[in-house]
Amino acid sequence: MVTAPSPRFRPIPWQEWRQRYAPQVIPPVVGIVGFLLVWQVLSVTGITRLPAPSALLTDENTRNLLLNPFFDRGGLDKGLFWQTMASLTRVVKGYLGAAVVGISLGILVGVNPIVNQALDPLFQFLRMIAPLAWVPITLIALPNVQTAAIFVIFITAVWPILINTAVGVQQIPQDYKNVAMVLQISPRKYFFKILLPAALPYIFTGLRIAIGLAWLAIIAAEIVMSGVVGIGFFIWDAYQQNYVSEVILAVIYIGAVGLILDRLVAWAQRLIVPQQ
Repeated sequence: MVTAPSPRFRPIPWQEWRQRYAPQVIPPVVGIVGFLLVWQVLSVTGITRLPAPSALLTDENTRNLLLNPFFDRGGLDKGLFWQTMASLTRVVKGYLGAAVVGISLGILVGVNPIVNQALDPLFQFLRMIAPLAWVPITLIALPNVQTAAIFVIFITAVWPILINTAVGVQQIPQDYKNVAMVLQISPRKYFFKILLPAALPYIFTGLRIAIGLAWLAIIAAEIVMSGVVGIGFFIWDAYQQNYVSEVILAVIYIGAVGLILDRLVAWAQRLIVPQQ
């Protein structure tokens, strides 16, 4: 008589979770909790004048902002959700424009050495200008504050995309180019089958750098461009009224949104770029 094979041992759900996810979840949680504890001790002992993390819950105004981020009383009096969405809308517009222009110019510069020599000094000059230095220029040159803010995002984010795209195109192995010449591949097929796949890792590196810079730039631009709904103006307004806990809460929002944006671009990279 043939006996049935014994079922393979399967760990209970808790053990399975611990084996699979605990090494990735526990260290970040421990790091964040440790940081908050140190911050709490420094605030309680008076070493720093910043309010403790617990003040986010004990301060009535901050607690209301935390528990109700969706209120809208008109004008600039909006919850942090709407302030953040206003900033994100500007970032998306400027970032998408930077992606289109940066990738297009990067490919042009990468495939044409003469164009590269002609434009590289101009690009290197412009990318050294700090984002805030563009604010007064754009406020003078462009019709309204919204357009000026979007342009500041664009001019900040375009350079890492452009430069990384150009480098990626220039790094295409010569063997690939030789095979394309021997097989007489059409320009369209060369672009989609050789150039774009080879440059994609570099392009996404530029896109990840650019999304962080774009988010940083909109915060700074909104602080300078007073009177617009946005997380940057919210921070400046709270600082002017000495609502330090609200400033800290807004900074937490900024960090969380920036992390999410970076992870979204990284996810798109894993989805599009074939794994080596």
